[in-house]
Amino acid sequence: MADKLPEEEHPKPAFGWAARDQSGLLSPFKFSRRATGEKDVAFKVLYCGICHSDLHMVKNEWGATQYPLIPGHEIVGVVTEVGSEVEKFKVGDKVGVGCMVGSCRTCDSCQNDLENYCSKKILTYGARYYDGTVTYGGYSDSMVADEHFIVRIPDNLPPDAGAPLLCAGITVYSPLRYFGLDKPGMHVGIVGLGGLGHVAVKFARAMGVKVTVISTSPDKKQEALENLGADSFLVSRDQDQMQAAMGTLDGIIDTVSAVHPLLPLVALLKSHGKLVLVGAPEKPLELPVSPLIIGRKTVGGSCFGGIKETQEMIDFAAEHKITADIEVIPMDYVNTAMERVLKTDVRYRFVIDVGKTLKPDV
Repeated sequence: MADKLPEEEHPKPAFGWAARDQSGLLSPFKFSRRATGEKDVAFKVLYCGICHSDLHMVKNEWGATQYPLIPGHEIVGVVTEVGSEVEKFKVGDKVGVGCMVGSCRTCDSCQNDLENYCSKKILTYGARYYDGTVTYGGYSDSMVADEHFIVRIPDNLPPDAGAPLLCAGITVYSPLRYFGLDKPGMHVGIVGLGGLGHVAVKFARAMGVKVTVISTSPDKKQEALENLGADSFLVSRDQDQMQAAMGTLDGIIDTVSAVHPLLPLVALLKSHGKLVLVGAPEKPLELPVSPLIIGRKTVGGSCFGGIKETQEMIDFAAEHKITADIEVIPMDYVNTAMERVLKTDVRYRFVIDVGKTLKPDV
């Protein structure tokens, strides 16, 4: 396999918080990181965002969890060591790791900078690395990853509020670009105003796009319009509002991961409009076909982004001063934070201050 790392004889002691069973409760956990290989970058973790998928994984809700599990794929830190063949990074650089730490590097997807669609991609945590070891995420004091899967964090991007962009940010940035919903003057709807939705509004606005937030919660209107800069707001349960907005949107980014009807959203699209799903409901959604045929409308999906595009997104965010709205928490608050994520009681992303609050002697 391309770029296979040799088995290392001297792994490095590390410390984090891990889930050990389906209760999903995390607790202190000692483990080992592999030694820094020739093409590896090792870094001290400063901040790690809590993604909703972390909650699914610690509870094994997708049926693929291997315990013990250290979650976290919105990771920012400072380089402490580089391998002898590393070219892009040096000690002291501010870097990040997102949703993956490996891929085959040879398939069509990888050759086209779309490692996220590689059938052999290696996720940042809960997966098997080349040497057979389990990958551990950013709820830990250190990371080691191949330099190809490391992103440079610009100096003017705050590391705490920038961390969630490595998952939430790229997950909405990529479909805006790929599906051509990034042209100034276009009108795009954002469904759901949570961790993904609020950064989607910010990216779309920075691209010059007119933005309508679509939500089941009327009380989010002021937040959407005044704080996030959306141009308009639709309450999806208000039939009169939805009727009046039919056929007005060039595209929609749907960030909702709960089961919800798609037909009302399809009706909002202009002819040739695109509905892109980035949330992953646990049960199948009903999709009426006739409205798609009559309006030549498209329903698609999108899965985070490749490394080149992730770097592009981070640089764009730094240029336009886009960050996530966050609540910074200490490491030992993580279980309470998980409970609050389940209740959507956060605006809009928890970020763990790993560097200052993870204590190996706990």
